[in-house]
Amino acid sequence: MGTLQVSNISLAYGDRDLLNEVSFNLFDGSKAALAGPNGSGKSTLLKIISGIISSDSGQITKSKDLQISYLPQGDIVYKDATLYEEVEKSFYRYEKIVEEISSIEATLATKNEDDSTAGLLESLHEKQELLIQSGYYFRQAKIEQILKGLGFKSSDKTKRCETFSGGWQMRIALAKILIENNDVMLLDEPTNYLDLESRIWLRNYLNQTTKAFMIVSHDQDFLDETVDEVYELFNGKLNRYSGNYSSYVKQREQELEQLEKEFKSQQKEIEKSEQFIERFRYKATKARQVQSRIKQLDKIEHVQVPSHLRKLNFSFPDPPHSGKEVVKVTNLSKSYGSLNLFNNFSFYLNRGDRLAVTGRNGVGKTTLLRLLGGQDHSFSGSIELGTNVKLGYFAQEVKPTFDINNTVLEELESSALTADLPRLRTLLGSFLFSDDDVDKKVGVLSGGEMSRLALLKILLHPANLLILDEPTNHLDINAKQVLSEALKKYKGTVVFVSHDNHFIKSMANRILYLSDEGPTFYEGDFDYFSWKLEEQEAINTPQTARETVIRNNNQLAYKEANRLRNRIQSLKGDSKNLLEKIDKTQKAIEEVVTLMALEENYSDSDKIVSLVNKKEELDNKELSLEEKWFSIQKELEELENVLT
Repeated sequence: MGTLQVSNISLAYGDRDLLNEVSFNLFDGSKAALAGPNGSGKSTLLKIISGIISSDSGQITKSKDLQISYLPQGDIVYKDATLYEEVEKSFYRYEKIVEEISSIEATLATKNEDDSTAGLLESLHEKQELLIQSGYYFRQAKIEQILKGLGFKSSDKTKRCETFSGGWQMRIALAKILIENNDVMLLDEPTNYLDLESRIWLRNYLNQTTKAFMIVSHDQDFLDETVDEVYELFNGKLNRYSGNYSSYVKQREQELEQLEKEFKSQQKEIEKSEQFIERFRYKATKARQVQSRIKQLDKIEHVQVPSHLRKLNFSFPDPPHSGKEVVKVTNLSKSYGSLNLFNNFSFYLNRGDRLAVTGRNGVGKTTLLRLLGGQDHSFSGSIELGTNVKLGYFAQEVKPTFDINNTVLEELESSALTADLPRLRTLLGSFLFSDDDVDKKVGVLSGGEMSRLALLKILLHPANLLILDEPTNHLDINAKQVLSEALKKYKGTVVFVSHDNHFIKSMANRILYLSDEGPTFYEGDFDYFSWKLEEQEAINTPQTARETVIRNNNQLAYKEANRLRNRIQSLKGDSKNLLEKIDKTQKAIEEVVTLMALEENYSDSDKIVSLVNKKEELDNKELSLEEKWFSIQKELEELENVLT
């Protein structure tokens, strides 16, 4: 590839320096993240590098023949071609080379043995090697591999592009960039529209590529596992930090501690100067000193704490007490035309559960949450809320839930109780809506601001069951961490959809995986669940092929073996708990049978009917527990056989 050199790029909008002499280099194999607060100019910088917009000054220097790909955040629409035809256009640039090869071959066919053909043969060899390295001759297999990895079905290849939704349009754009395989990939939020499986696949793909890339993303785990350097854009300046994103955060925290000390010290000095000016402003004998202090204040370069590293300050209120069984779903069936999402699906949610619902797009995650949240009543079966359950629902698309003509403060007032009105500005400040922000129209808020406002509205009405559909969408990494910490301290029950495995890992104690094969529950142990997905989404390369052979010979990689051992321990614990529950249930059945044998009960029709119903309920419970226990034993045996 060579080198991409960005030198002293500057860009101003009005009196604001968005980019101020920004410089950095990308080389072969560079794996970089671009961090910074919303509005800091990250997307603008990527557009300048890719040649979409121009800077005021500075220059971009590229090695000869270096090619750059750019993935924007959104607003891409493909049409007038099938999916396969559209992504195949990524190979169009090689058609000229194919024509040149044909021309050289035709020329060589006319040459005599005495003619000098060395130059032609060398040119032919170079062009053929270029086509081989580009994957042109194997483009069909490559296209199918990448489309499958990004979640497209085989039947999607013949669909017209205009039939795909906005999120899938962005996947088409990402597929084209990966197929182009250019020297530098500039990816602006590439995981925004990807489900967990596709994120894992993309992570594996990027880890194996030899090309350079720079990523903007709010997915901390994704960055930790793909990049080895972070560039932070703040106040127009760019600073480099070595290591992955977590390493950058640690380095930045140390800098922030020093920055905060400097800020406090500076504020004291400013306060002293302002007091001096105010006290002696009108004393002629102090005029020179006053003017000197005023000039000093004007020249001060104020210390600023980066806004993207400011943290939200909130916790969920204590929820009202609910019964142990929070939700009971029985024989749930839901279809859209010929698409059958759920068929006789039954499960329980107990108080304190943290259930993550995940799976590929289109398998019914949002639909399930809408059903549980009472937003959709078109289904068969039953969904019963437990005793005293108070529900809070966060929609994936929050904008339709707002009056966009309201100000931020008015929107919050419309949901607040009278007693809460005096503290609304304080609450808004805790959610980073300060000063004039509260007077912004809701319609002009960014996605992250809308998400924060929607979460704040939920806080106004204490709930003991939170249904959250992609609550981390549009939130930066800091905000996600604070939300995760608040939810971990929350004493109620949470059901959430998320494609952010860092968020799932920190939150979930149960996982519901939805797929075309049906719903599957995983009790805790996110590492085991993610390992299973990683197996599915592995990139087929010589290295992974060798690893597969090793696994087939029962010589598992240490990390995989360790995850299996953890899973086995978790299953053994679940098995023990289930046996205890089975014993308790059997004792309860014996007690009911004893009561049924008493004359005072079997001679009373109401009592005996109640006892018979109770016994039937306990019998069903025992059967369900035993089925779970047998299922766990089967999985235990399989895993133990793998490790032996």
